[in-house]
Amino acid sequence: MKIAITGKGGVGKTTFSSMIARIFADEGFRVVAVDADPDANLALALGFPKDVYESIVPISEMKNLVSERTATSEGTFNKMFKLNPKVDDIPEKYCKEHNGVGLLTLGTVDTGGSGCVCPEHVLLKRLCSHLILQNNDVVVMDMEAGIEHLGRGTAQGVDAFIVVVEPGERSLQTYRKVKKLGNDIGVKKVYVVGNKMRDNQDIEFIKGNLEDGEALGFIHYNQQVIDSDRANQSPYDISEATRNEIKAIKNRLVEIKNQNS
Repeated sequence: MKIAITGKGGVGKTTFSSMIARIFADEGFRVVAVDADPDANLALALGFPKDVYESIVPISEMKNLVSERTATSEGTFNKMFKLNPKVDDIPEKYCKEHNGVGLLTLGTVDTGGSGCVCPEHVLLKRLCSHLILQNNDVVVMDMEAGIEHLGRGTAQGVDAFIVVVEPGERSLQTYRKVKKLGNDIGVKKVYVVGNKMRDNQDIEFIKGNLEDGEALGFIHYNQQVIDSDRANQSPYDISEATRNEIKAIKNRLVEIKNQNS
């Protein structure tokens, strides 16, 4: 199962990413959670101890690794470099593991106006491609609000693009953007999870803006989940109700995958 999760900032996509990753792990699957959001905080949501998550160095900032794999040296990053660097050993070497979930933090690429083709970008894109197309683990990618940094072939290899939305128009605009980006590169498997539902009116509002079959499920507003962030605890360990709602969404995903196999 390969899942990419996106959504407007603040909708709860990192909370959802962390909880579905831990559900798969608790069911005995090997899970790699990929923090591909520039505002990286998936480690916190997964419940990593403070000393561990503060020690994490994003892949894009591992200059020696980038230089070695792309055959460049610092100061020559705008010149020729390998476009197919070796990445298959990176998950095993650089994953941090906690609660049964391996975490890879990708980091951001500051190209300084030189465009997106740079060694760091090539390495991250190649790594994403390996995780989606060649890795046998369950992969959960917590992404920024878009899918631009995935190549066409990689994006088409994802079992589900999930857009986490709130019951509001701005959040739904992000869903429409992701859906259009997906359609542009041949991705048809774009689904929606509604988060922070207060009542049936919220659920019906979101359903009314979707096509049949696009809604995977809904998660109700839960003060315990909000408070878990302030207490620096994983929401997975705090709320059984939210955990059960996300488990139902996970089961629906597996059902869809089996139907399409």
